[in-house]
Amino acid sequence: MKASISIISGSSSQALAGRVARALGCHLADIDFSTFPDGERYLRISGAADIEYAVIIQSTSTDSDYISLLQTIDACDTANRVDVVIPYFGYARQDKRFKDGEAVSARALAGTIKADQVYTVNIHNQNVLSYFDAPATDLNAAPVIGERIAAMELDDPMIVAPDEGAIELVRSAAEHLGVDFDYMEKTRLSGEDVLIKGKKMDVSGRDVVIMDDIISTGGTIAETTRVLDENGANRVFATCVHPVLVRNAVLRLFASGIEEIMATDTLDKSVSVISVAGLIADAIKEKR
Repeated sequence: MKASISIISGSSSQALAGRVARALGCHLADIDFSTFPDGERYLRISGAADIEYAVIIQSTSTDSDYISLLQTIDACDTANRVDVVIPYFGYARQDKRFKDGEAVSARALAGTIKADQVYTVNIHNQNVLSYFDAPATDLNAAPVIGERIAAMELDDPMIVAPDEGAIELVRSAAEHLGVDFDYMEKTRLSGEDVLIKGKKMDVSGRDVVIMDDIISTGGTIAETTRVLDENGANRVFATCVHPVLVRNAVLRLFASGIEEIMATDTLDKSVSVISVAGLIADAIKEKR
């Protein structure tokens, strides 16, 4: 007899956890989060002793999110099985030592996760999966984003990656839709400034969707929008898996001429209009 699943939400992924529980038709645990006056985190899962199969869902965009995840795993120590879903895994870009003496932060953090199975969603670097002690599976949200693009009824659409690093993500979405795709040539000048060179692509009069795994400051997308506009694109949209969107990134994107920003709910932001709940639910059912 299969153990009943309980979805355990971390503090940063409450909406997504609720959607996954609904998609699976399973129990959503009641969990209390609070913070002590000195800043230390506290959590308690009601009925934790009765949980057989725990699926913890928590994105880790901040250090405190990671502490919350570790606390949640510890609170599920009586469960027969614990799977951990980290929709957005922070520090994934620090996946190797670039200079002597640097911490490989992705390895340091992944090594603390004690679970039977780990899931991520479009992790920035697939090499990070090997740092987890448990089997780790990266889920691809590109087809889900593609379905959203398909419903928009765009005029002669094209999907564009802002650099070659995002081309596989874009390819996956474009092939799912059966539309054209390409990528820009990017040179990073600083942490926030980039130089985008337009390739020989015909975007004149076409609706273009710029797609990336992460949008952080918005600088790359804004510069890509400028180049597309210069080349006669009709409307330009921006989409991503992980809407980090620090500081004034949303304003920066709209000011650049972006028609709409669409992201998944790996992070709970105002632009998180595409849910990966079904993707996660299907993966859990498949492994169960």
